[in-house]
Amino acid sequence: MRHVISALVMNEPGVLAHVAGMFSARGFNIDSLVVGRTEDPNFSRMTIVVIADERTLDQVRKQLAKIVTVVKVRDFKDTPYVARDLMMVKISAPPATRSEIIELANLFRGHVVDVGQTSLLIEISGEEEKLDAFVELLRPYGIREMARTGVIAMPRGASSVTPGAEEDVKADPAKPTMSKPSTKAALPTKRQPTQQELEATPPG
Repeated sequence: MRHVISALVMNEPGVLAHVAGMFSARGFNIDSLVVGRTEDPNFSRMTIVVIADERTLDQVRKQLAKIVTVVKVRDFKDTPYVARDLMMVKISAPPATRSEIIELANLFRGHVVDVGQTSLLIEISGEEEKLDAFVELLRPYGIREMARTGVIAMPRGASSVTPGAEEDVKADPAKPTMSKPSTKAALPTKRQPTQQELEATPPG
């Protein structure tokens, strides 16, 4: 069964190698893996599609969470989400069939991004099933080349794959500062004469 997993990871060298190495060492089957920047330059987001049963899916989550550079892991098994795939496909398109291919691309909300003398390059995005159906309709015309990005996904609604408040590092409260002692020397105070000294002093 196919499962979609989203992992928030640190944006630093070697993270992709760590994740891919874990999947390889454990023998997990990756259908697609996409990694890209997020709204925070310190983090990247990995969207991983795996072929696994429930037990294997649980192992994948736990093993991903053990990687130091992985901040948060979430699978969309029980979560409504939106998933999209992007594809570019180059089709043999002589003048006799070019209009048919363009009309077909328009029906699937695709866009012609390059026109050659005997070919068309079409860009299309959507759910995997939509792209698969488009590919099957294009095969009779002759597919010369095709590239797909793989699935990216986000949960619907206000839910998000970001570090929770309890996981955020909070700053320590500021410590009270001690006031510095005054460096000014105390002025000597003038001693007042006693009554006896006043009486003994001759009048001037």
